[in-house]
Amino acid sequence: MKKAFFIVLPFVTLFFLVSGCASGAKESPPANIRIGGLTGPTTMGMVRLMETAENGAAANSYTFTIAGSADELTPKIIQGELDIAAVPINLAAVLYNNTGGAVSMLAVNTLGVLYITETGEKINTLRDLKGKTIYATGKGTVPEYVLRYLLAENGIDPDRDIDIEWKTEPAEIIAHLSGQENAIAMMPQPYVTIAQTQIDTLRTVIDLTEEWNKLDNGSSLITGVLIVHNEFAEQYPEQLDAFLKEYKQSTQFVNSNTEQAAQLIEEFGIFNATVAEKAIPYCNITYLDGKEMKKAAEGYLGILFEHNPKSVGGSLPGEGFYYGG
Repeated sequence: MKKAFFIVLPFVTLFFLVSGCASGAKESPPANIRIGGLTGPTTMGMVRLMETAENGAAANSYTFTIAGSADELTPKIIQGELDIAAVPINLAAVLYNNTGGAVSMLAVNTLGVLYITETGEKINTLRDLKGKTIYATGKGTVPEYVLRYLLAENGIDPDRDIDIEWKTEPAEIIAHLSGQENAIAMMPQPYVTIAQTQIDTLRTVIDLTEEWNKLDNGSSLITGVLIVHNEFAEQYPEQLDAFLKEYKQSTQFVNSNTEQAAQLIEEFGIFNATVAEKAIPYCNITYLDGKEMKKAAEGYLGILFEHNPKSVGGSLPGEGFYYGG
């Protein structure tokens, strides 16, 4: 019996050693994920996750970098100082093209945030803009392409039928609107909300996201997306999946709990809480991934490409751009 015992023991010991190794291989230790965002709607949906991480209750360890402009985040993304970032969709395409496909789109996090506003009672549809002057920001960027596309689709020649006065920033537009009757402007949220706190007569007359959806062109009007460095995604797939689940839950929380979310938005230095609470319902914070993300983004990037190929980096992103798509 003793002889049999000693023969079997090495195999039993080996079994438990192998089992232990296999069990350990299945475990997914938390990763330290470096995330970048901007002071605006594209980061608002992240604040619940930021709070969870700060309390040490998140699935991973997260380090957040919040910047005032995309120009501040871009070099950090290119140089690999950030693993994940919330950026404008056209910048995501530019980065994909300029880095040889080093990044992928994880999800759409913000749909359209552009609105037509007026200090009067004359504008109700896009066709009412014919012959009018409109103040706007974003010349040579996505807001201009969106406005021109929607005007053209509604029978208005943006070069002949309307006068667009381009301003550097929303604050400049607000200054022009003050004291003017029947003044018209295109602005993004949350700046529309800021303007309305300063100008009693300012009303939102056209939601450009709704106008885009009316065209039924197989795409969605998209503002912001999440991107990831492919090297990180390949090394930490399970941790990345855990992040996406937490991120999706965070966007749902923000949309359902605007007052609490607004306090967090101010706490993390993204925007004033009073403004954020009023603006959240109009910021179109969302979460689209996989095939739904790909369908929405491909059509939208295609329209941007038609207007200006440089806006998406010179060419449309390939299949590798869409994570899980």
